[in-house]
Amino acid sequence: MSDWQPASGPGAAARRARMKQRIRAYFAAAHVLEVDTPVLSPYAVSDPQIESLEVTRCQVSERPLYLHTSPEFYMKRLLAADYPDIYSMCRVFRDGESGRHHQPEFTMLEWYRHGMALAEIVADTVGVIRAALDRDIDVDSIDYRDAFIAACGLDPLVADNTSLADAAEADDALRAAVGDERDDWLDLVLATRVTPQFAPDHLTVLRHYPASQAALARLCPDDEAVADRFEVFLGPVELANGYVELTDSEEQLRRIEADNAARRRRERPLRPVDELLLAALESGLPDCAGVALGLERLLMLFNKTDDIGNVVTFTFQTDA
Repeated sequence: MSDWQPASGPGAAARRARMKQRIRAYFAAAHVLEVDTPVLSPYAVSDPQIESLEVTRCQVSERPLYLHTSPEFYMKRLLAADYPDIYSMCRVFRDGESGRHHQPEFTMLEWYRHGMALAEIVADTVGVIRAALDRDIDVDSIDYRDAFIAACGLDPLVADNTSLADAAEADDALRAAVGDERDDWLDLVLATRVTPQFAPDHLTVLRHYPASQAALARLCPDDEAVADRFEVFLGPVELANGYVELTDSEEQLRRIEADNAARRRRERPLRPVDELLLAALESGLPDCAGVALGLERLLMLFNKTDDIGNVVTFTFQTDA
């Protein structure tokens, strides 16, 4: 029986360790403080596209607990409590994500910088990636709307669902499955038509997502039809997701409620409202921008592999 053996050897572990050292050196030079936050929480992210792993049997809690999908909520509470620029490099958990490019447990690098606008946090993200890879890499930048128009001739801010379904070449079964969920159609066209056209050897920064996909980003002050949200891709592969952060507690609650309404339509479990996050926002989250980046994705790029098993010590296994 050989399945006890690790997925990769000591060379991969050494490259991983050196990358983490370079990332820490980058943040140390920028005076960004490393922090730790809890992994287990009574709250879970409400985003309909992200599923949390739930701990239903726990002697210390009468209610379900969740393994975090990101340290974001706790880190924002630190920022509201007058912490300086901060970062975390930690294990996170997401249900339903397993394969050559995904694991249900992976390493996330997340950081927050005070007072940065969209262009500044994008530049900071490119700097982190270059430092992690220990090399320069070309960068293309494009607005979400312009990328859709260039790839398939559709304006994503006004195109109807039928046009989006046609662009995705969806058959009748897929049209029935997605239904009237407009953001799901946008995501499908993005994945099937837009990102495959990104340069395979460049970073592509995709900026100004539609307001309906703002997530935890503020709306753009110059155009409230779009959000101050961006993602960074290498070819079609997403590496990082960032926002100029929403600081309004009432708007945050409205978005959580909208997420849960979308979950109800999809027959997915509803998520409890994180009252502590809302209280932190109400007390005053400073103007800031944040980014989440998957470390294993960067390691796959650094090691020139498309199999996550080549950059982790152990891949996800079950008893089955």
